[in-house]
Amino acid sequence: MAKATNAAVPTLIGSVQRALRLLEAVASHPDGAPAKQLAREAGLPLPTAYHLLRTLTHEDYLRREKGVFVLGDAVGRLAPAGALQNRRTRLEDSLTHWRDTIGVPVYFAVYREGEIELVAVADTPCAPAVSEWADFRETGHAHAIGQCLLSQLDEPARRDHLDRHPVQAVTPYSVRDRRALLERLASTGRMQPVVERQEYALGTVCAAIPITAGSAAATMAISLPLHQEERLLPAIEELRSGIGGLLGSLTLSISI
Repeated sequence: MAKATNAAVPTLIGSVQRALRLLEAVASHPDGAPAKQLAREAGLPLPTAYHLLRTLTHEDYLRREKGVFVLGDAVGRLAPAGALQNRRTRLEDSLTHWRDTIGVPVYFAVYREGEIELVAVADTPCAPAVSEWADFRETGHAHAIGQCLLSQLDEPARRDHLDRHPVQAVTPYSVRDRRALLERLASTGRMQPVVERQEYALGTVCAAIPITAGSAAATMAISLPLHQEERLLPAIEELRSGIGGLLGSLTLSISI
């Protein structure tokens, strides 16, 4: 039998590695450090360190002040980007957990700047999410996600939304007019699931639960094929019962 070969060694860019070592060295000196000291700490020849320091300064990752180098403004822009990615990863991991635990597609959405925004979805080929065949933002009256978010708004905000996105039938099962929708939303109990059956997509039933995340309106939702409708309420209750452990991730995710 032939001997297995080792996995391919990744190609590494030496200049990038050296630049990162210099940045780490600068970061360890809040009051800055001179080039010679940084070169020594980064294990670099002084000419190489000078070249990289000039480049990093030109790109605003470093600043030279009174003969020493300190971190520049561009470094500060990296942290928010990393934090944003961390929040998204935590959210996606949470949705994936519940997708696998309950065996249904799981959605997370928020109401942001006057619009319904579907932030993330976790599904599988065997349990696919509902296809967005009609714009979610314009059809909030017809799906559980939108109805749940609208139910959390105050009356002026709700009416403003419906002025911009009028109620109209999406399927034969959709709410028929604005008055009927407002009556339904008014009767929705606080923190109770919102359920819709074939109002947005024929052959599909959905349920959504409101999420308390500061002052923002948010929701988690699930969907199932119509022939599995008996699973809908038990599944959404299981999600609601376990939602407490996710609130930290979901609250952070409002800013994604």
